[in-house]
Amino acid sequence: MPNPKRRHSHARKNKRRAHDFLTAPALAKCPNCHEMKQPHQVCPHCGYYKGREVVDTGITIAVDAMGGDHAPRPEVEGAIVAAREFGVRILLVGLAPELKRELAKHSHRGLPIEIVPASEIISMEDSPSQAFRKKKDSSAHVAAKLVRGGQADGMISAGNTGAVMAVARFGLGTLSSVDRPALAAPFPTARGGTSVLLDAGANVDSKPAHLVQFAVMGEIYYRAIFGTRRPKVALLSIGEEEMKGNELTREVHSRLKQSTLNFVGNVEGREIFGGDVDVIVCDGFIGNIALKISEGVAQHIVNLLKDALQSTLSSQVGYVLSRKAYKSFRKKIDYSEYGGAPLLGVRGVTVIGHGSSNAHAIKNAIRVATELVRGGVNERIEQELSMLPVAVEA
Repeated sequence: MPNPKRRHSHARKNKRRAHDFLTAPALAKCPNCHEMKQPHQVCPHCGYYKGREVVDTGITIAVDAMGGDHAPRPEVEGAIVAAREFGVRILLVGLAPELKRELAKHSHRGLPIEIVPASEIISMEDSPSQAFRKKKDSSAHVAAKLVRGGQADGMISAGNTGAVMAVARFGLGTLSSVDRPALAAPFPTARGGTSVLLDAGANVDSKPAHLVQFAVMGEIYYRAIFGTRRPKVALLSIGEEEMKGNELTREVHSRLKQSTLNFVGNVEGREIFGGDVDVIVCDGFIGNIALKISEGVAQHIVNLLKDALQSTLSSQVGYVLSRKAYKSFRKKIDYSEYGGAPLLGVRGVTVIGHGSSNAHAIKNAIRVATELVRGGVNERIEQELSMLPVAVEA
């Protein structure tokens, strides 16, 4: 005969016993990516269950693994982290023996990472035009071929910027509505957001129609990536007044005023970091100078702060107390947080990183490329440029 159910007194009726408390679900390590997940569930990090992939992100990124200053170590490490965190398929392009040796140093079992062999390397000292014409089996060329052939949705490279741009522009080709592609460089702002400057160096000499196209591409990119419905577009000049600047900026100002963009006028260089505008347009010569000066100033400020915080005992104590704020500041101006600059206007997503990119920068470059693919930025650029006659007239 079963024992009767134990009854509680009225005083203890609404009180839980110690063994009645709810516990958090137990977690187990995924055998594929080694991240923690709930047992008997599909891993949310890599999409694998019982040794096979059941959730496919559908995005493949080709990584030029031999282009950077310290290749292939940062490229391989960044690719492993990106595959684990974002669930994208990675194609590491480069010298196969070196890539296999580097991969063997890291835990990557089950991750969607493959090696695609390339027999040549474009160095930082190579002439972009010579490298493009003669090194047809370079890692950058092979990565571009994978994108052009549909085997990859986008490519990233931390190699020779001029050579990578040449490979992307002539190897992939430009969108039908685009005359010239442009590099879109992100800048942290005082308001905690991000502004985008383009062109940051893809073109040395530009015509007014090219800058109008840059403005349209930058506006579409900002909408797709940062979610702003009507980004504020501005023209970089030597003064806010409409008549200031050279012949190029005055003509571009007139054309942008007639466009459907949310054009707010001219801005000076000091306003790049202000956060009042979202997209800043200029020719590639000026944009690249602004980018390099900003990088140098940021690094100089970090070094000055570091020296000042270590100069005296009291400042060292102050550093210990303000370490969290210092790290937050350094993170905001760290180029590796942004990954790289997308080359807008080419057929296929292309992200170009800094030559000294570390693994964190490579990971974020892959993230940027993935976001561009998911956002359909190229399709939007082609569609909207074809609808704006002012952006394509000579």
